[in-house]
Amino acid sequence: MTEELENYILKHSDDEGALLATLRRDAFVHLLRPRMVSGHLQGRVLKMFCRMMRPKHILEIGTYTGYATLCLAEGLTDGADVHTLEMDDEMEDFIHKYMDQSPLHNRIHLHMGDALQFIPTFDEDFFDLVFIDADKRHYEDYFEAVFSKVRPGGLILADNTLWDGKVVQTPAPRDPQSVAIMRFNETIKKDTRIEKVILPMRDGLTLMWKK
Repeated sequence: MTEELENYILKHSDDEGALLATLRRDAFVHLLRPRMVSGHLQGRVLKMFCRMMRPKHILEIGTYTGYATLCLAEGLTDGADVHTLEMDDEMEDFIHKYMDQSPLHNRIHLHMGDALQFIPTFDEDFFDLVFIDADKRHYEDYFEAVFSKVRPGGLILADNTLWDGKVVQTPAPRDPQSVAIMRFNETIKKDTRIEKVILPMRDGLTLMWKK
């Protein structure tokens, strides 16, 4: 997608709002990897998924700045909530800086620590929607750990599954993140417990519907 076309799409989609715009600018000024922020377009898509699905419980694996977290929370109905897991404790102050300003902060439960330690503590069939956007080397582990926690008919999303186009490079890249993403994509392709499709949005977003 060209920058011109993406700008057109953003101009004809809902605004991200002042809080999220400030968060995004802050990330690009002060963080080493600001491109990891979900951003305007993906944020509006995540909110729209919530509007359509009306989930009661959401799990986000990988909070980073909390941008996507806030977008997911925007789409919640009354009584619904978001649990978000973040490994990097150096991000905690940044996350709270914006999360605490949101009128939706009481809908969000931030858990700091290893996602693979937290996920088993949740009940079976508890989540309606899961968004995976953490360490790419553990995508398969996250998926398997969370699968039983998602109700039948629930949706699992995995971000960055096109990995900046590296998934089709020749020769195939051998860095651990690229290898893990390509292995994850092949595993998901063969999994008959789900229906799946990759959206060519941003860096690739895989949608998996649990049968």
